[in-house]
Amino acid sequence: MFTHGKSIKIFTGNSNPNLAKAICQELGVPLGNAEVGSFADGENYASIYETVRGSDVFVVQSTCPFEKDGVSHTVNDALMELLIMIDALKRASAGRITAVIPYFGYARQDRKTKPRDPISAKLVANLITRAGADRVLTMDLHANQIQGFFDIPVDNLLGSPVFVDHFLRRFAAVHDETMVVSPDVGSVARARAFAQKLGMGLAIVDKRRQKANSSEVMNIIGDVKDKRVILLDDMVDTGGSLCHAAQALVDIGGAKSVTAAASHGVLSGPAIERINASVLDEVLFLDTIQPREDIAEVCPKIKYLSVAHMFAEAIARIYEERSVSKLFQ
Repeated sequence: MFTHGKSIKIFTGNSNPNLAKAICQELGVPLGNAEVGSFADGENYASIYETVRGSDVFVVQSTCPFEKDGVSHTVNDALMELLIMIDALKRASAGRITAVIPYFGYARQDRKTKPRDPISAKLVANLITRAGADRVLTMDLHANQIQGFFDIPVDNLLGSPVFVDHFLRRFAAVHDETMVVSPDVGSVARARAFAQKLGMGLAIVDKRRQKANSSEVMNIIGDVKDKRVILLDDMVDTGGSLCHAAQALVDIGGAKSVTAAASHGVLSGPAIERINASVLDEVLFLDTIQPREDIAEVCPKIKYLSVAHMFAEAIARIYEERSVSKLFQ
């Protein structure tokens, strides 16, 4: 598959090893031999067990909470694993290091909204760059301007083509009865582009957020009465906003059914219970964050679509020095 002589190596941390293995399978290359874990006091460590000198190295690691050997780990553990692996590879004379971050955490604080706020996204960008990454490959950043926080190249893939293919097949017979809905005003641009690709109408849920992880739905902009609705968001954390928006679409707007689609299923706290109890027919996520092994049992409404092929294609293009822009279309 590859055309030039510089070797390619793909390594993974512990946050999303299944996606890394699927990417390797798509590319026809073995997963790199490495050990990443933590000491008894919680400090993270990484050991690389094969040569990477002069290689084009890709480190797959979402910065999200994860579970390993029955022990829960935080987003900070995932971030430290990524930084330590990059440092180890840099000191081992890797030719180029690409941080493949399917889900980029710490992205919600991308600007100062009130005095004395941090800009955490910029801080994390600095840490990744100073650790030794030469470029970043990610998907559906919470805010597009985060690309500018890095002083290295950033490729921000779009997950919408995966959803577009799925929904074109699923709603082919009832295309004229289906609409795309943005869950808030801030997501309108994403939802509009998605609706255009599907050839569907667009509506907006107008809400007022009172505090973090809570929202109050105020109004539905657009006619969704008797429509099948696709509620599109970039991520679902506690699920409150998504479930409230779905309820409003049914109660206020008169929608026939509501299906949700979001790139990143963070699913913190009561998210799964809320989705189970909601009016949502189905919630689709991409596997940028590794799903729980028992997700089909605890929440049958949640389904996952794979992005391994898209990341494999992007990695192949970066490795072969070909344009990645085709994947943004």
